[in-house]
Amino acid sequence: MRSSMHIYFSGIGGAGIGPLAMVAKQAGYEVSGSDKQDSEYIHYLRDHAITNIHIGQQRDGIRAIHEAHPIDWFVYSSALPLENPDAPELHYCHEQNIKTSKRDQLINTILTDKHLRLVAIAGTHGKTTTTALVIWLLLQFEEPISYLLPAKTSFAQLGTFDPDSRYFIYEADEFDRNFLAFQPAVSLISGVSWDHHEIFPTREDYQEAFREFITQSTTTFIWQEDSDYLGLEGKRNGIHVLKSDESTINKLGLLGKYNRLDAWLAITAVRHITKQPLENLVKEVNRFPGLQRRMEQIVPNLFSDYAHTPEKIRGAMSVAMETAAQRGQKLIVLYEPLTNRRQHYIMNNYKDCFNGAEKVYWLPSYLARENPRQRIITPDELISHLDDPRIAKSVKLGPALKQTIQKHLNAGDMVVAMAGGGGGSLDDWLRQEFQV
Repeated sequence: MRSSMHIYFSGIGGAGIGPLAMVAKQAGYEVSGSDKQDSEYIHYLRDHAITNIHIGQQRDGIRAIHEAHPIDWFVYSSALPLENPDAPELHYCHEQNIKTSKRDQLINTILTDKHLRLVAIAGTHGKTTTTALVIWLLLQFEEPISYLLPAKTSFAQLGTFDPDSRYFIYEADEFDRNFLAFQPAVSLISGVSWDHHEIFPTREDYQEAFREFITQSTTTFIWQEDSDYLGLEGKRNGIHVLKSDESTINKLGLLGKYNRLDAWLAITAVRHITKQPLENLVKEVNRFPGLQRRMEQIVPNLFSDYAHTPEKIRGAMSVAMETAAQRGQKLIVLYEPLTNRRQHYIMNNYKDCFNGAEKVYWLPSYLARENPRQRIITPDELISHLDDPRIAKSVKLGPALKQTIQKHLNAGDMVVAMAGGGGGSLDDWLRQEFQV
């Protein structure tokens, strides 16, 4: 008889599935998986003892693994049934009577089996930074924790299970209504504005999902603006409403208004959990080292940031402009929209997003989980929705863009890439073309 359950993760290279595979491995499960392409994340997982991974999500790959070590549970990313309802791996599992589910069911099983209290970070924007800040603070005060962190940092793995932990820190995504599968002990709402329109056809649908998530949480920390947007009533049912004009926020040492707001949200929640004095929490937040793809320097003066909605762009711009001002540099922005379907809903909101940039180079949208019936919106059409379209120019990945970037770097400008895609994205291309 086998000593542990064998879990197979489809889409194991994704930011939502890969860290969970690491947690499962450390929690004592046997782990294997697949992804449609090789990636930096796949290499990271292999370096952290998850080696039974094959590239390609076809029947032969999963069958070979199952015949060698029978699979008990097939966990798949939300994108799998959307992109391919007839996925060969799913068909094989149904034929073999292998249990199948999305990640939320496995997370709840781990929470129950290991007696962990969930700290969930939700929101349209700021989730990953806030999650990283919560993890950073708890680690500084030596609180044993288990967590999922879908971004690389210098201080934490992508996923960790600590057998001594009381809390499990999780970025609860609303994309596939994933966050509604949980009953958090503590939830943090980092910001709410209508997104994922293919899942939530109306603004009211989106708002109702967040209201439902909050009712499932024992304690919630939320900004006044978001509380008003959702129509919440004061502090009832464990809701703690934060003021964004709190004087201490602007005294935090992090660059960028939205980073400071994320930090204050994390401070408030961690103070609730640990009872640490405020001054100790502020001191540790000011030491926060950041995370990958959040103003991450690839080569001198060339940065990569994760931004693909107007709110996230404004947040990235606030950090970029403060940094450029400190360094006395002109700010040049490279922007690659994430998904064409999102552009149909947000293009009227670009307006002043890039104000403060000397020049914006606008790439075609990174395509993922697209609706084939929607026309592809061109960069020039999206640029026309800026308050000042003259600051932007449509471009494509390739030698000409590389030459343009190098020209700006040679001139001493600060170049910031804002993108949200994965393999083959602007971020991926920059890392290949501008290697140290």
